[in-house]
Formats: sequence, structure tokens, C-alpha cells
Amino acid sequence: MHLIITRSFPPEIGGMQNLIWGLAKELSKNYMLKVFADYQENHKVFDEQVSFSIERVGGIKLLRKYRKAQLINEFIKENKIEGIIADHWKSLELIKTNKKKICLIHSKEINHEKRTKLNKRVLNVLNNVELVVANSKFTKNLAIQCGVDESKIIVINPGVDPVQELNKKSLEKVESLLKNKSPRLVTVSRYDKRKNHEKVIMSLRNLKQIYPDIIYICIGYGDEEENIKKLVKELNLDEQVMFFKHISNELKNSLLAKSNIFVMPSIIYKKSVEGFGIAYVEAAQYGIPSIGGIDGGAPDAIDHEKTGLICDGNNLNAVYSSINSMLENKRYLEYGKAAKENSIKFEWSTIIEAYKKILN
Repeated sequence: MHLIITRSFPPEIGGMQNLIWGLAKELSKNYMLKVFADYQENHKVFDEQVSFSIERVGGIKLLRKYRKAQLINEFIKENKIEGIIADHWKSLELIKTNKKKICLIHSKEINHEKRTKLNKRVLNVLNNVELVVANSKFTKNLAIQCGVDESKIIVINPGVDPVQELNKKSLEKVESLLKNKSPRLVTVSRYDKRKNHEKVIMSLRNLKQIYPDIIYICIGYGDEEENIKKLVKELNLDEQVMFFKHISNELKNSLLAKSNIFVMPSIIYKKSVEGFGIAYVEAAQYGIPSIGGIDGGAPDAIDHEKTGLICDGNNLNAVYSSINSMLENKRYLEYGKAAKENSIKFEWSTIIEAYKKILN
């Protein structure tokens, strides 16, 4: 039996939750699996529909960590466990076993200065596991800089499920919402500084001189939402920017599929950095090319000048030029076709083979 220990799992929504769910779902097809996850409201309905065992641990956050570790340590003693996969170094911090341990790393959570208390805690876990799985080359290099033993690190990009065919009604709804506006830029992400919506919006001011009907579709929510909306007003771009939040997956995917370019030129903000950027792959699945930032793991998801463009997100001119050059002569069509073909290598059916290799 293999264990997955995680702090993030559905029905809670988010990128990490999707990653661990995809991994668990695929592994359960080949291995006997048990997941230890944090308690979530309405988890019962979700848990009853899966083919493997999920144990939820509730209680106050501080105490939960100890209670969960105690339960897992007891379970390991009483059962034949072949290996353990954890979503985060903190999930392994209190686990006492010499069984094979694999820890996933994503970037932000290991990004602590060398020799600080947090850095020492990270290294104490990661240098005592069998393997560290980084979500991108960028995250692998960051881990090495932080002091993780290079020989323990391998790169496995996050996986995606194949896309379902979109509902015709939903696609028609998008067309009526966008009222023939074109070209169409889109970002699906949280509103935070790192995602860099503001540079895209500042670029729009010049782009609308060349493309009067241009539209920028922003899907998400987050701390920066009010600041972004304020910037749109200040630059008089209300006609060029549309905001959507708390929408169905179907509508989100239809908006994505009906766009021309996915734009997320991420930057490093304080310790926050884009470890990989699964959103670029999700756009590519619909034949939508991306513009990503040079900081972080986007180059693992975007093949520069083939499936999209990588630019310096801190440089407004670079962001503007990248969008403009992709719009010129509708170059996004050629990039989009290549992006769709390239996205197949990120499907779970392919990605899971790398995990099977390390588990066997």
C-alpha cells in the first residue's frame, strides 16, 4: 500500500488540490492507496465517489498537524506500507518512519533564505527523504540554491486531464457576452501581484489604438481585485476589460476556448513565484497560446516562439511587444496549433509514468 499525505485536497478548490487529486486518481489505478487529508466541509459526498480510502483529520490547525502525524505514524506501524508521497515538506515534518518517502516541491514554500530557521526546517525534511519531485526546472534550481541535495531532486511537471467537449450553449453564451469584440486576451488566475495583471492592463492602453475592439477577459478573485479594477478606471479601459468570478467551469473553459491569447507574464513578488503555471497548459489544450514571464517555471510550460512567448514581466515594453507581436498577422493561430499538440505530453496518462518509475 502507498500513502499520500496532503494538506490540500478536493472538494476544496485550487491548483494544489487539483494536482494531488489527479495524482491520487491515477495512482489508484495501479496501486493500493490511502490518502490522509485535512477535513473539508461537504467532504463526505466527494469521498464516497472515489475508489480509494480517504481519512480526514479535523480540529484547530496547530493541533491538527500533531494529531494527523500521530494517526499516520500509528497507521504505518500497523500496516505494510511501501511508500509515502507528500504534497509539502510540512506534511512530512512529524512522520517517523524509514519507509520510502517522496516529497513534492512547488517553489514558494521552499523559498527561504539559507540558514534561517525555516530554511533549516525545510532541509531537515527534504534532505532526509528518498526523492524530491520538483514541478519545474526552475523549482529544482531554487531547491539546490536553498541547500537541497541535488542528487535527490527530479523534475516531474504537473498533469492535466484531457479536455471535455464544450457545451454549444455555453460557447454561444460567450459569443453574446463578448459581442464580437476581438482580438481577445484572457487571464485565469488569482488576483495577486505576482500574476501581473497590471502590466497587461497598462499595455492595453496602447494596444487599443491599434485594435479598437480589443478585449481583456479576467477570470478569478483575490486580494488585488480592487486595485486592478481601479487601474482599469484610471486608464479609461472599462470598455476593454471584463471581469468574471465565481463562474462555472463550463463557462470558464468556454471563455478560454473563445479567446486568442492567454496572458500571464508572472513576476517574482517578495517570496511568491510561479513554480510552473498549469494555467498555460490548460489554455494550450484549447489551442490558445500563452505569454508567460521569464521569472519562475513558465518556460517548462511554454516553448518560446513555438507554443507562445516568454518575456520579462517587470518590463512593460516587453509585455506590450510580446502581445503585439503575437497579434500581428494573427501569429497566435500558428502558436495555438503547436500549443495544442504540445499539451498532450502534460496529460496525466503520460505524467503518471514518471511517478510509476520512481515508485517501482
